[in-house]
Formats: sequence, structure tokens, C-alpha cells
Amino acid sequence: MNQQSKSGMTQLQKWGGVAALYEALAYVIGIVGFIMVVNISEIADPLQKVAVIAENQGMLSLLHLLVYVIWGAVLVVLALALHERLGGDKSALVRIASAFGLIWAGLVIASGMIYNIGMETVATLHASDPAQAATIWLAIEAVFTGLGGGVEVVGGIWVLLLSWAALRNGLLPRLLNYFGLLVSVAGLVTVVPALGEIGGMAFGLSQIVWFAWLGIALLRRNSDAVVPVTL
Repeated sequence: MNQQSKSGMTQLQKWGGVAALYEALAYVIGIVGFIMVVNISEIADPLQKVAVIAENQGMLSLLHLLVYVIWGAVLVVLALALHERLGGDKSALVRIASAFGLIWAGLVIASGMIYNIGMETVATLHASDPAQAATIWLAIEAVFTGLGGGVEVVGGIWVLLLSWAALRNGLLPRLLNYFGLLVSVAGLVTVVPALGEIGGMAFGLSQIVWFAWLGIALLRRNSDAVVPVTL
């Protein structure tokens, strides 16, 4: 491997570390923002919910930009950095994991954009027809939840495959990988309606730790060696 390739690899690992730390920070921003600043998740009445959305449109737009749109874009950088770190050019398992990471990024970006654009439409309509605005919002919210606000199966699969691959090639801390397996289980159980809320909460909170730990690991260890792994 020439010096230019080594330099490029090291640089991507550093950006991946920074990306992972942002992912963790964005989760914290989301928890604070969506629970302590503008909490609409507990509002059952669609008319009341739309009224709160119209009143807090600016803050909600900013939160969804940071926690969904930018978060998803940054996840692309992290997914590519991990693809490189874990030897995706030699491992089918890592390539599959990377595909799920990029799919997850796309879903999260799409959900954030749909929320913000839909919210703008509903907030404008609310001034003249609150009932129709509430009906439209129910449809928008269902799409948003389906893409990236409810079921965390795609993210759970990504973390599962990454942790499994890293356990096999030893290019990430072993304890981090075992923790990643637990995180992935929390994401996967969200597909079960009865466990969706509990699993989603556990997945989000545990991902703060996982992303922060992963970011530190990537920033501390810039390895050029990749151990081949076969599926």
C-alpha cells in the first residue's frame, strides 16, 4: 500500500470517529429536544397535536434537521469508515453490513425530510382548516414512523453484522462488539408491536454509548492492516 493510500485510509478513520461522536451527540439532542423542549409524542388528539406543531414549527424543523437529516448524512461517512476498517473489500459479511448502514442512512434522511416538508404544509393549512390539517398529518406521521421513527430493524441489523464481523477479525475492541450485539437485539425487537416502545427506548439509549465508544475507538486506533474474513 503506497503512502497516499495509507494517508487516505487514516483520514477516513478520523472522519469516521468524528461522525460516530456526532451520532451519539445527536441522540442526546433528540432526547432533550423532543422530551424537554417540544414533546408532541404524548399528545393523542390530532387537532391539538397539529396546533402544537404549528406553534413550534421552527424548533421542530431544527431538531429533525439535526437528529434525522444531518444524522443520516453523517452515518454515510461512518458506514464507509467502518467498511474500510473491517476490510469490506475482502469480507462479504462487512459488505452486507455496509449495505444495511447505507440503507439506514437513506431511510433516516428521507424520514426527516418528509417530516419537515409535511410539517410546513400542515402548519400553513392549520390556519384555515385545522381539521383537514390534522387528517393530513396522520398520514404524514404514519409514513415518517414507518421510515425511521418507529421500527429500528435496519439499524439493528447493521449493528449486529458489524459487531459480528469485528468479533471475527479483532479490528474493534472486543467488549464494544459484545455490547453492539446487545444494542442490535434492542433494535430488532422493535418489530414486535408489544415490545416496540421498550425496544426503541433501549436501542436509542444504548446507541448513545455505542456510538461514543465506537468514535473513541476509531480515533485512537488507525490501523492499515485488515484481516480477511469470509462469510
